[in-house]
Amino acid sequence: MMSNFRLHLLSLSLLVGVAAPWAANAQASISSVGSGSVEDRVTTLERISNAQAQLLQQLQQQMSDNQSDIDSLRGQIQQNTYQLNQVIERQKQIYQQIDSLSSGNNGAQASGGGDAAAAAGGADAGAATAGSSDSAATAAPTQSGDANSDYNAAVALILEKKQYDQAITALQAWVKRYPDSTYQPNANYWLGQLFYNKGKKDDAAYYFATVVKNYPKSPKAAEALFKVGVIMQEKNDTAKAKAVYQQVIKQFPNSESAKLAQKRLAGL
Repeated sequence: MMSNFRLHLLSLSLLVGVAAPWAANAQASISSVGSGSVEDRVTTLERISNAQAQLLQQLQQQMSDNQSDIDSLRGQIQQNTYQLNQVIERQKQIYQQIDSLSSGNNGAQASGGGDAAAAAGGADAGAATAGSSDSAATAAPTQSGDANSDYNAAVALILEKKQYDQAITALQAWVKRYPDSTYQPNANYWLGQLFYNKGKKDDAAYYFATVVKNYPKSPKAAEALFKVGVIMQEKNDTAKAKAVYQQVIKQFPNSESAKLAQKRLAGL
């Protein structure tokens, strides 16, 4: 006599066989159990049911593993997205700080003639000394002996800490200690911009002119020369201002600085 348990087990195995992707194989196995006693048939069906249960368990485990992989990938994507957003935000802060440093009084418009090199030299020849004495009260940061590290530390005083006087001191010490560094044009340009921002236009012109005279092929040269012209214009030295603008156009015809110089000339 067949027990209620075995009848229930038989019904369950048939339902699982219908629901599984491999239903055809399961049904074929069941239909092949057509001979023998009822007990033998139930025993065979139990084996089939157990095999199907194992397959279901394996499928569930595989799905669980796949879900874990998906969750891991999702977490990695979220982390990468966060890091990318941090980089973008950092770049925005740098650009905003550069724009802030680049902003200054536009000064009165003027006209005249002269030579750009003379304009650069005409900016107080003792500008470097004046800048050094101005920042003497601020102790220069300790330098590591590595040009790149010390340069980055000096620039960090500008972009991150906004300690402009300390940055001037650090950059002045840096340009003397590492005269052969490829960052010399950038360091002198920073000094020019920092002094310009403080209203020390002679000092600013000295460092901008240093970029033009010593590093004429630097990407900063065109902008530095244009800044010399702006300073001359703001000092009402119209002859030198006009000459500098003309030299910007001649020496760096395809630069953005040349376009700005042309606009300035048109307004003279």
